[in-house]
Amino acid sequence: MQCLYPTRLPILLGMPVLGPKRSIRYAWSASVALTLLLHGSYSAKSVAEETTVIAQPAAKADLIVPVWPDTTPAWNAPQKPEVDTTGDDSNKIANQRLIRLTNVATPELHVFHPTGPSTETAILIAPGGGYTILAWDLEGTEIATWLQSLGITAIVVKYRVPTRSEEKNWLPAVQDLQRSISLLRSNGVPGVSAAEVGVLGFSAGGNASARVATAAKRMYEPTDNHDKAECIPDFAVLVYPAWLVKNGAELIEGISIHPKTPPMFFAHAANDPITCMSSVTLFGALQEQKVASELHVFSSGGHGFGGRKTESPTDAWKALCEQWLRSQNWVKH
Repeated sequence: MQCLYPTRLPILLGMPVLGPKRSIRYAWSASVALTLLLHGSYSAKSVAEETTVIAQPAAKADLIVPVWPDTTPAWNAPQKPEVDTTGDDSNKIANQRLIRLTNVATPELHVFHPTGPSTETAILIAPGGGYTILAWDLEGTEIATWLQSLGITAIVVKYRVPTRSEEKNWLPAVQDLQRSISLLRSNGVPGVSAAEVGVLGFSAGGNASARVATAAKRMYEPTDNHDKAECIPDFAVLVYPAWLVKNGAELIEGISIHPKTPPMFFAHAANDPITCMSSVTLFGALQEQKVASELHVFSSGGHGFGGRKTESPTDAWKALCEQWLRSQNWVKH
């Protein structure tokens, strides 16, 4: 079904004013924007699959650092070796195959240093994959190379999967992310000194990132001096975050918003089979607490598009995110 209104209709809530720390603030003490992109077809399918495969090697990190000093917190670790599960008949995104890593038992930080002047901002990237696999290139290394071009230190978190059999399937990923934030804040990543630390998560990685940004406590017992450092990020970017609502539009337990919750940016497609109400509802809760946030819901684009160009309205999300990062002074040039 073709939409009758092929235009971009921005709805801005509040007027820009200067704040004491960030470069732009808005009335209601928050930068709050809702953009609906009414354009293109409205389909319940994910990004269209292509028949032609273009092999693209994943970008290599400048540095790889273990998340934990010795052993991870207790979990049911896989006994089989780490493997890419993608096969010849696996779906493609934007005419390209993707890497789907599973059996990740040893979490790591894959560090991509800025390719231009440093902004002193670091962003931890949490790929999605339903807590079963990691979409390693689509939602990991490809995002890292984009962020490093903006002067950001981009760090892809190879967090533990699969965890679908765990009582709390999200817990190992949250523990790995919290530990990673503390490492960054305590100079535990060689060559990285970040004034601001953000998280950027897709799908299940967005679920974990939202939990980390709203956590009331550390989800593991401290292991060393690095864990004395704060484990809450300064901001979060959530791209089609999964499973944050129940009963349609009610935040799940464990997601609690207060005035000091970090600012967030959301990008979601209205026709995502994993409901966009996760983004909409969390954005609404942030707005009620006057937390600087920005929401973009696109008419189509499905789920799992990553940062690739798919000829859908969701192609705009990276440019909008960059604009938001600049408005908050996390990108300075």
